[in-house]
Amino acid sequence: MLTKKVRFINFYDKKNIKQINNRLRNFKKINFLKEYPFLISYSKLYKYGYSKNYLSKLKRHKIFRIIAMGGSILGTEAIYQFLKKKIKKEFIFINNLNSKILPQKKAVNLIISKSGETLETISNTHIITNSSKSSKNLIITENKNSYLKNLAHKIKADVIEHKNYIGGRFSVLSEVGMLPAELMGLKESKFKKFNYLLKSKNFIKQLIFNVDSIIKLVNQNKNNSVVLNYDEQSENLFKWYQQLVGESLGKKSKGIIPIISSMPKDNHSLLQLYLDGPKKNFFTFFSVEDAVSDKISSKLVLSQKSYLKNSKLSKIVSAQRSATKNIFYKKKIPFRSFHVKKRDEESIGELFSFFVLETVLLGRALKVNPLDQPAVELIKVETKKILS
Repeated sequence: MLTKKVRFINFYDKKNIKQINNRLRNFKKINFLKEYPFLISYSKLYKYGYSKNYLSKLKRHKIFRIIAMGGSILGTEAIYQFLKKKIKKEFIFINNLNSKILPQKKAVNLIISKSGETLETISNTHIITNSSKSSKNLIITENKNSYLKNLAHKIKADVIEHKNYIGGRFSVLSEVGMLPAELMGLKESKFKKFNYLLKSKNFIKQLIFNVDSIIKLVNQNKNNSVVLNYDEQSENLFKWYQQLVGESLGKKSKGIIPIISSMPKDNHSLLQLYLDGPKKNFFTFFSVEDAVSDKISSKLVLSQKSYLKNSKLSKIVSAQRSATKNIFYKKKIPFRSFHVKKRDEESIGELFSFFVLETVLLGRALKVNPLDQPAVELIKVETKKILS
């Protein structure tokens, strides 16, 4: 058990268990808020750059467009998809070029870019604001001279500060993700589990054991982190995870390659490779407990498959997941598993905190800076040369 909300089964490693106390002592020496100031946004102490009064005015609208790239939008998409059944308002996500951007009825355009210079966001902003001139525009960006900051004056957009110490991929619990979450009718304070989790001895023990296991696997040339996702509403959560891990740790010829598999669909395409292909992977099983599930009627079920009578689809998926775990165990394929017992703000907030802390600790162990992305800047510079 990781917390009351999330059941967690760690990697199985008897040797690792003996070393956990030394790891815990080293963990306690880390001053997280000093070394990683962005983590303040994961606590309830964080102060937003917007007022409750301003928020209540925005809540009068029914349609919202989020225009951003990468970490500025992935966390919000994860929240929206994971908790969609609780959300009544319409949200449209513009997260790439080459996608069709059709003129919409009046909406709030929420434009997000930490630097204020993101090419794709700027391009989409011009197309959308030109085709929906009656919409309200709001820009979240750093408080510095930038293209979007200057454009805000021209299109009369409101501006909310994106704190300069919070990187895009770590920004989900800052204004970037929590302002949209509140507009979705969700409670931002319920996402903030950081302080509670750091006080939990079990959470910290499982986290450290988990990180230590991953480092051992990486040292064995198992660099592929394959997520076997059994919950369709968590696809965007793992797109967020994919960017977090890839951009934070992929440096100095080091890193972990995050791969997302949709299960049980990929049983019929990739499972053969995972079971009998190159032994370069470690796995994460992920599932969510949902009470509502379609049921197979017993009327047309033939005798050969009598066990399917009145079976819920969730029961079948659970059986497939358990069977796969059993085979992985027998074949000594390394895996861990997460099972979310209740789908709500607290559970996804705990997952955000766990994966962020895991990434920070993996960066320390691999001796890479998880906060920068120097290679990506090369592409931005080269693209500007070609377009100029």
